[in-house]
Amino acid sequence: MDNLRIAMTIVSVMAGVLGSLVGGSATVATAWITRRRSLRRELMSGDMRQREKLYGDFIAAMREASRRRLHPHARRSRRNCSHSMRLSNRIRLTASPPVLAEAEHLLSRIADQYFSRNLTAARRCANSPTRQAPIR
Repeated sequence: MDNLRIAMTIVSVMAGVLGSLVGGSATVATAWITRRRSLRRELMSGDMRQREKLYGDFIAAMREASRRRLHPHARRSRRNCSHSMRLSNRIRLTASPPVLAEAEHLLSRIADQYFSRNLTAARRCANSPTRQAPIR
């Protein structure tokens, strides 16, 4: 009878200890998973912000190159395109293949237009995607 009482005591103590271990390890595992996902989310949002800034800078540089191209007195040189090239090289490091393809397409289109002859207003209207007269 004493052996049975001791065995029941040991079993109940072991059940309590094992329950505490399982509950504690579940809490630790949950905290670890939550922290890991939180860090991953922070890294991804930081990467997104960097890409958004890079793409915005690239679009601004392309817009400026396009604007300079339209002015007949603008000085055309390869130096003016270097900023756009630097940005496209940074895009190559981080962008997905479709984004990279569009950036390179835009860069080559602007470069072709940049080093071509100046266009008349009628010619610009004919080349525009909307085929509308430019704003006067």
